[in-house]
Amino acid sequence: MSLAESPVYSSSSDDFAGLLERELESGSSESSPVEEDKEADDNGSDVESESRIKRRKVENAENLEETSGSTSQGFSEQKSEVSAVEDMCAHPGSFGDMCFLCGQRLNEQSGVTFGYIHKGLRLNNDEIDRLRNTDIKKSLHRKKLYLVLDLDHTLLNSTQLNHMTAEEEYLMSPTDSLPDVLKGSLFRLDLMRMMTKLRPFIRTFLKEASEMFEMYVYTMGDRAYALEMAKLLDPNKEYFGDRVISRDDGTLKNQKGLDIVLGQESAVLILDDTENAWAKHKDNLILMERYHFFRSSCHQFGFTCESLSEMKTDESEPEGALANVLDLLKRIHKIFFNELGGNLIDRDVRQVLKTVRKEVLKGCKVMFSRIIPSKVPADNHHLWKMAEQLGAICSTEVDSSVTHVVALDAGTEKSRWAVKQKKFLVHPGWVEAANYMWRKQPEEKFPVTETKSKTQTQ
Repeated sequence: MSLAESPVYSSSSDDFAGLLERELESGSSESSPVEEDKEADDNGSDVESESRIKRRKVENAENLEETSGSTSQGFSEQKSEVSAVEDMCAHPGSFGDMCFLCGQRLNEQSGVTFGYIHKGLRLNNDEIDRLRNTDIKKSLHRKKLYLVLDLDHTLLNSTQLNHMTAEEEYLMSPTDSLPDVLKGSLFRLDLMRMMTKLRPFIRTFLKEASEMFEMYVYTMGDRAYALEMAKLLDPNKEYFGDRVISRDDGTLKNQKGLDIVLGQESAVLILDDTENAWAKHKDNLILMERYHFFRSSCHQFGFTCESLSEMKTDESEPEGALANVLDLLKRIHKIFFNELGGNLIDRDVRQVLKTVRKEVLKGCKVMFSRIIPSKVPADNHHLWKMAEQLGAICSTEVDSSVTHVVALDAGTEKSRWAVKQKKFLVHPGWVEAANYMWRKQPEEKFPVTETKSKTQTQ
């Protein structure tokens, strides 16, 4: 993803752009002049960074003078050429208020900040589009899409040490004395006063997903937390490199967006447990079942049951959420690259996702009994919408084509009809589980008992 491919940009500043280009492409942690500037920026001011860039440009200009053996007139001509380049520069990006190609100070800043790639880096919208267009061709050639991963409740679960219950004190014991199910996945971070549990199957998931996707981490946690969690998940920077995005990098308050991901939206999938965080990108989202290992996590979401940690157990590796979603990602990847017609560049993973989702409850006709409040239009209720997205037909009327009645109470008129007609009578969790697992669930696992409801519903 070269930041300067046009022959107009023939000055020595191309060297700097090239270095940045290679950093964007590789995410390498190896030392380079760019990294040296980054380290210096962490300890110094923007003025010092600006001085280094200008000094480099002056040194290169002097080198040009020496190699040509030019007189002061020749040097003036070269300075004029540099000035002409600056006048022609489209200012594709900047560090602070300086264009990183021509070195000009910019009076106005535009575009998007990519501080997670390099401190102070800003790219304008045209350059972002160009980089994405260039990178998508390379990615598709390698048969790779993009995958954006949330951290909390998706890949891991964290708690403050002072929030741990008496039943969780055993987790503070030496690793050797912990149950086998926890070894290698539980980390005590004393500097952050925190304990983190990685979700079962995470190592296999990351390894196999990395073969199909260019992966990003994107969390609403702060940058220090994001980097610490990325170290636990990817200590050798094999999977994410420097593609670790925190709330400090976002452009929208309390929202996540793909505007700071250098991947075409038509090739991006998102794994997150919070749908509302991606208001503008729901078509890219695969909603994950939340991972609640610690008691504080359950309490945060209003659950009063025992946590996994208190029960000294964990999710199943082979049948858990990450193993299930890995199978889904493999299906989507296979369909995208092997089963669609037309040009590869014109394909859209969002359409693949929608098609796969509609296969989940295909052939089911669902009727809701006292689930949807009478004052709410049925087709506006979230369960109705969810069932339709999964391929089911939804109805408010009893007829022989209905296959499932969804209810909380087995004593309702529609529930009794379902039993009499030998239709499936299921709890609303049946629809939700299908939505999380991306396959129809056994109806017998979601029974409905008879209760008395005081709410006037359909």
